[in-house]
Amino acid sequence: MEAKASTKYLRISSQKVNLVLELIRNKNTIEAIAILEQTNKKAAPLVLKTLNSAIANATENHGMLADKLFVSRTVANEGPTLKRFRPRAKGRADLKRKRTTILEVVVSDERKGR
Repeated sequence: MEAKASTKYLRISSQKVNLVLELIRNKNTIEAIAILEQTNKKAAPLVLKTLNSAIANATENHGMLADKLFVSRTVANEGPTLKRFRPRAKGRADLKRKRTTILEVVVSDERKGR
C-alpha cells in the first residue's frame, strides 16, 4: 500500500530539489530521514518536512508501520514561475524568473521487483 504527501509552490528551483531527492530515492524512511538531516542544501529541510508528512499519512490513515516504510517515489515538478523585472542601464529592464516547485513524496510498505 502507498501513502503520499505533496507540497506546492516551494520557492526553490525543481532542479535543486531533484539533487536532494536522488539521495533518498528507494531508501528506508529511517535512512532517508538521517540523510536529509545531514544534507547541507536549502531543499533538504523542505523535503524532510514533506517526507514526515507522508510517513504520518501512512501511519494514521492507512495503519502502516513506520519502521517498515521506504521511499518508493519522489517527484519534483516545475510549478508556476514568478516573473519580476530588474532595472538596467539606459532605461532597460531584465526579466528575473523566480522558480517554484511542486514536490511529491510517496512511501510504501512493499518493495516491488526486489
